[in-house]
This record gives sequence, structure tokens and C-alpha cells, in this order.
Amino acid sequence: MLIGKKRKLGRKINEIQAGEKLEMQETIEDKDLLLYLGLTNDNNPLFIQHDYATLTPFKKPIVPQIMLMGMVTSAVSKYLPGPGSSITQSHFHFVKPVYHYSKLTFLFEITEVDRDNHLVAMKVTAKNEEGNEVLYADLQVCPPYPPKPITSNTMENF
Repeated sequence: MLIGKKRKLGRKINEIQAGEKLEMQETIEDKDLLLYLGLTNDNNPLFIQHDYATLTPFKKPIVPQIMLMGMVTSAVSKYLPGPGSSITQSHFHFVKPVYHYSKLTFLFEITEVDRDNHLVAMKVTAKNEEGNEVLYADLQVCPPYPPKPITSNTMENF
């Protein structure tokens, strides 16, 4: 836990430029799928039952799309802009199914920085190990605000 520990905030709006990119890779492991499915109580047979999935056009179990969205939002929270960021809008397209054990390469690109409204526009793509695009997204992100200084009046409401 991070209670009582200081955590460095991500990059502030004035430190971000259009054209910046981040590339990262994620491999879909059984432990990740089982943790997600257990936490959400999602028992969709398309995600976990090989016998059912073989009877569908997918031919094998696929990764839940919301889990892929979580990988994207996690990268925004951890890396670009980083801790303290908040996604205010998102639009995802799932181009192809993602299968268990896939290795995905995500590319994040800052397309616009709106300093007046404290927002960053970002495009995200993900490709599988064959180089096929499996998702793309447009995000609007609010980068972290600098913390206000602590004064003698800071804790008056408590």
C-alpha cells in the first residue's frame, strides 16, 4: 500500500507536447484473465470455455474487451501523463479479437495539448504479435494538477 508514502505525480500540462509517443508491450497471461474474471464475476463462456468458443467464429476464447481498456487506462495512469491523470472521454474500437496468451504492442501518441482547458488528446493503437491492429482508441485526458501548498488553513474542514 502507498499509505503514508509520497508518490511522484505524472507530467503536468506545461510539460507535455503534441507528437510525444509511448510504446509498451503486454502479454495476456492466465493469471490476468482469471483475476479479471473473478473480480468482475464475468462468466461469459466466450472468455473461458474452449469447448464453447470452438463453436463460434472466434474458434477459441477471447480476451474481454473491457480488460483491454483497463490496460490502456492503466498506462495513462502510470506513464503518460502518469499518476494523478484522469481520462475524461474515451472512444474504443475493437478491430479484431485478442486471444489468450497474445503479446500486444500498444502505441500511445499525444495529438493535441489544450492548455486553456487542461486537456490532452491522445490516440492509442494496439497490435498483436502478427502485426495486426486489434484496437484503436481516442482519449481525452486531464493531466495531474500541481498540488496546492499545505498551509495552516488546509485542514480546517476536518
